[in-house]
Parts: sequence; C-alpha cells; structure tokens
Amino acid sequence: MGEEGIEPSRQLGHTILSRARLPIPTLAHDFSLILSLIWDKINLVMARVFSVCNQKGGVGKTTTTINLAAYLATLGKKSLIVDFDPQGNATSGLGITPHTLQYSVYHSFLGDVPFDVSVRKTEIPHLDILPANSDLAGALVELIDVGDREFLLRRLLSRVRHQYAYVFIDLPPSLSLLTLNGLVASDEVLIPIQTEYYSLQGLGELLRTITLINTNLKTNLKIGGALLTMYNRREVLSREVAKEVRRHFPHRVFNTVIPRSVSLAESPSFKKPIILHNRSSQGARAYESLAREIIADEQNKPQAHNFVAW
Repeated sequence: MGEEGIEPSRQLGHTILSRARLPIPTLAHDFSLILSLIWDKINLVMARVFSVCNQKGGVGKTTTTINLAAYLATLGKKSLIVDFDPQGNATSGLGITPHTLQYSVYHSFLGDVPFDVSVRKTEIPHLDILPANSDLAGALVELIDVGDREFLLRRLLSRVRHQYAYVFIDLPPSLSLLTLNGLVASDEVLIPIQTEYYSLQGLGELLRTITLINTNLKTNLKIGGALLTMYNRREVLSREVAKEVRRHFPHRVFNTVIPRSVSLAESPSFKKPIILHNRSSQGARAYESLAREIIADEQNKPQAHNFVAW
C-alpha cells in the first residue's frame, strides 16, 4: 500500500511520517506478527514498553532510562533497555564500550542476527541491554526503500517482550526513522522535562507528532507521563517551570521530581547507574521513588499490555 490513505503532515514537512506506509497483513509478514495477534487474543500479559523521548537534547533521557530501569530491576522487575541512539550513551553508561561491540541493536533491528545474540546482561541482576553504537546511524540510509520500515523495532520486540516486565527505549533527540520506530514499538511515552524555560518549547510539537503517528500508522501510543528533571528548589525559575507544567500539561505529570544532582551528573563517567555509584544520594532516592511510583500504577490498575501488530 503506497501513499493512499495517509494525510501529509504540514508540521513535519517531508519527514518520514508524510511518506509512511501502512503494513498489509499478508502471509509474507514475519511470523512474529501473526503470533502477536494470537497473544493479543488470549490476553497474554507482556512488558510495558516505554519510549523515553523529548525532541530537545540534554533533558535527562538517557539518565532516566538507565536509572529507572536499574531500580525496577533491583525491585525484582526484569527490565530491558533498548539503546536506540547511535551515540550509544546508555550503552557506555552501563559499562559497555560501544565501539568494541561485535553485535548491537543495529544487527538485530535489520534482522542480521537474533535478539539473543545482541542482547547483553549488565552488572545489575534482572537488567539487560540491547546496546548501540555508531553503526545504527547507517540504518537511516539502508532502510529508505524497505517496506514497513516504521515497524521493524516493533517486530523485533514482539518476539521477546514476554520475557520482561518493562522495556525502555532510549531515543535520539530528533524526529527520524529511528525515533519513529521507537515510538511505534512502544505502549507509552515517558517525557523528561528539564525545569528550565526552553524545555517547554517543542513540547506541543512532540504531542502533535504522537497524534500523527497514531492517526497515520494506526497505533495506540499513549502518554505515560511527564517527568520533571534537573529540578532545583532554590531557583525561582525551576519552581515556576514545575508549576506551569503541572498546571498546563494535558497528561499525567509524575509525582516524583528528579533533582539536579552532582552524583547523577558524574555517574556516566564511572560507567555505572546511580544505584551502584552513590546509592545514598538525592538523585538515587528520586529514581527509586519513580520506580516505586510506576510499580504502584501496575498494582492499582492491573491490566494486560498487549502487542497489536497493526
């Protein structure tokens, strides 16, 4: 199915969304998609999949991905991090050197090797990572003429998400085919918002992008919540931005606030999550609180997170 039925996006110009193609359910589709429909019918509970996304850089996406997943794993929830940024910061932040990888998310994403070959265990029990390096940037060129290219990561995760309680996809700070794949593969979007003025700009565009994805690609992506990061209660601007977000953001804002923290800022240089670097720090306590808040959601509102192929 070509361009038919897809409305061009004025906001996104000639980006990938305006050229998106809806998948056609045929026998030629990957067998995993057929299985995913069967799983949906029998209401099989699978991982809750989050994209950690903000089109602005430097707001704490990777810090949140690593430390939230680490605390959920420590609390007994088996978790997977998908590093979907060619910079590989989530990979290096967990002690893996990106340029030494023989296989990465790039190889499994393109179907060259199975997930089990690329995935890596971390120092933290119950926490795995699908690592990334600069090879992933090549996918943007290689997939130009590939059909259903927006669904490749979703297809990959459909095979393994039943093995985890949570999956977190760390996305690059731009709207590209990689970002689109991450969003399409997710149930929910977690949006870190730095408590500074410029962080509020572009938030509306991100929400419109999510609406366009749901409309054009027939997904059911939800806003999991906004997370206030780098908060300094001593600064008037920080307090005002937090107040404005809670007052005007049209979706959930997590109760937990992530403070500006020296320990959080320096932990990537030690290639460790905050739980291993400085567990008693204010930043560590904040991410533990966020993990418990998310677990409490599951307990208060039990529901199956089903994979729907299209």
